Amino acid sequence: MQPSTDIARLLEIMTALRTPETGCPWDVEQDFSSIAPYTIEEAYEVADAIERGDMDDLRDELGDLLLQVVFHARMAEEEGRFAFGDVVHAITAKMIRRHPHVFGPAEARGKGLAKGMWEAIKAQEKADRRARRAANGQTLEENAYLDDVPRALPALMRALKLQSRAARVGFDWGAAGPVFDKIEEEIGELREAIESRDEAHIAEEYGDLLFAFVNLGRHLGHDPEAALSAANDKFRKRFDHVERALDGAGRSLEEASLAEMEELWQQAKSL
Repeated sequence: MQPSTDIARLLEIMTALRTPETGCPWDVEQDFSSIAPYTIEEAYEVADAIERGDMDDLRDELGDLLLQVVFHARMAEEEGRFAFGDVVHAITAKMIRRHPHVFGPAEARGKGLAKGMWEAIKAQEKADRRARRAANGQTLEENAYLDDVPRALPALMRALKLQSRAARVGFDWGAAGPVFDKIEEEIGELREAIESRDEAHIAEEYGDLLFAFVNLGRHLGHDPEAALSAANDKFRKRFDHVERALDGAGRSLEEASLAEMEELWQQAKSL
């Protein structure tokens, strides 16, 4: 079998890998739950390649992410649920439906998508989804307003989306000032929890504090995930300076005292 630019070849490869008698034992034993973490990991690796501006890596990582889509679609096809073609049909239908100003009647083109139209389209999609689930005999949960925010999102991202969605209906502070007050309140509650030595209570209050900080970032116009990522990079850069300086002096991190490392850390901050 030879590589190809045709998606059909990738589908053939996945079918071969999943064939019980002749395929790859590891691939054959996987299911949706076991593959899901890899799907998330590949999405992050795509983002990392973009951030580094590495187009060679981006090409490869996009391929790895595409493989995850093919993998899930193949498992679904084996269960008689849907196939890769159905995935393509679903997304093309959605893009056409959500862009009537591009693909709709001539009179609607070029006018842009009004907010009201977008909300109406989303509401219709939600109703259609519920109708399909009912037709398939699936148990329908209550249609709560925040249900559209996926539970599997990273916690910071999910917090931001929950807050932003609640803000759409007016459940929000009008400025950053009250959020600072909320943060101070949460710090006080966390101190009390620590004094109580109740680990469950400490974890709860710590979570509330993190949630409040996400809210602050939203009001300041800064994405918490991006801000924390930048802080991570800054910490690593400064710590690398500490390590290199110690190495130049013939000492290891393990041998250095906290005072020595702190002095080098302050040097790194001034660079």
